[in-house]
Amino acid sequence: MKKSVVAAIAAAVLAFAVSQSLADEAQTAPTEKSAEAQKGPPLPFHTIEGYGGGAITPMAYLVNPPLGDHIFGQPSIATSYVNLGQKDLEAFTVTENILGRVELGFGADRLNLGRLPDDILNATGVNIGIHDEWLFNVNARGLILPENSFDTKWVPAVTAGVHYKYNNEIAAVNNDLGGALTSIGYHSRDGVDFTLTASKTLADVLGRPLIVSGGVRLSEAAQLGTLGFGDSYAATFEGNLAYLPTNWLLIAYEFRQKNDPYGTIPGLVGKEENWHAFDVSWLANSHLDVVGGVGYFGLLANSRADAAFWVELKYEW
Repeated sequence: MKKSVVAAIAAAVLAFAVSQSLADEAQTAPTEKSAEAQKGPPLPFHTIEGYGGGAITPMAYLVNPPLGDHIFGQPSIATSYVNLGQKDLEAFTVTENILGRVELGFGADRLNLGRLPDDILNATGVNIGIHDEWLFNVNARGLILPENSFDTKWVPAVTAGVHYKYNNEIAAVNNDLGGALTSIGYHSRDGVDFTLTASKTLADVLGRPLIVSGGVRLSEAAQLGTLGFGDSYAATFEGNLAYLPTNWLLIAYEFRQKNDPYGTIPGLVGKEENWHAFDVSWLANSHLDVVGGVGYFGLLANSRADAAFWVELKYEW
């Protein structure tokens, strides 16, 4: 039932975005339609989950839209490394843009579990037999309201997203532990997030652009899904501020409110905490950006990531 509802919502969002794009195209004068636009800076970059935004939160702007009257944009790829104290994460992401209205994305996240398997063994006598796990993210986002619609200068861009997530190991870990995760709220190895994001560029803040984004997420995920998924949705806020002091430099702050769908297992699974991140991006040219950042992610299962740091390389064709 859940998958059929998700498919229907995703299809509705994408159909609406495409229909709006075709309507806009029909209203565009032929001379404007055939003019080949110039590629802008490679923004936004990829989140670790594989869609456009900062490192951990989305922007309503879609990645690498097609130029001129092309239907398909060029693909964008990125690889990220995140140090999480005792743990670390590697993300491999790709996006494709259709008609400037639809962004399809995929992210494969490998999480090194650090000391968690040893702590589980010491606490329970159970060897879970793994030292890392993969979380796969399949994303579809549709631009449902372009920026400055209705001949205004104040309407933000608004994007709706559907994000399917699959954890390849968590069910087996739960079984090895005799259902210990089920006892604190675990329900499934896969789940779906829904996002609604608005972004507005303030063109002249100290003479330079400032991008303001905010939105809501509906999710059942525990720690993005790296600990699996509960059985009820919660709404959380997420947003970011991104400033371009020069044409080649971006600095940003991100905030992601975290729901806590699980109870705790002392020493093994603790309470989730809100995430804070600071990013710096070098826009090397119109195709390549290099991103670095630091963050406060709090408790991740059995260890803290209060001084997380990361780097991302993203390339747009």
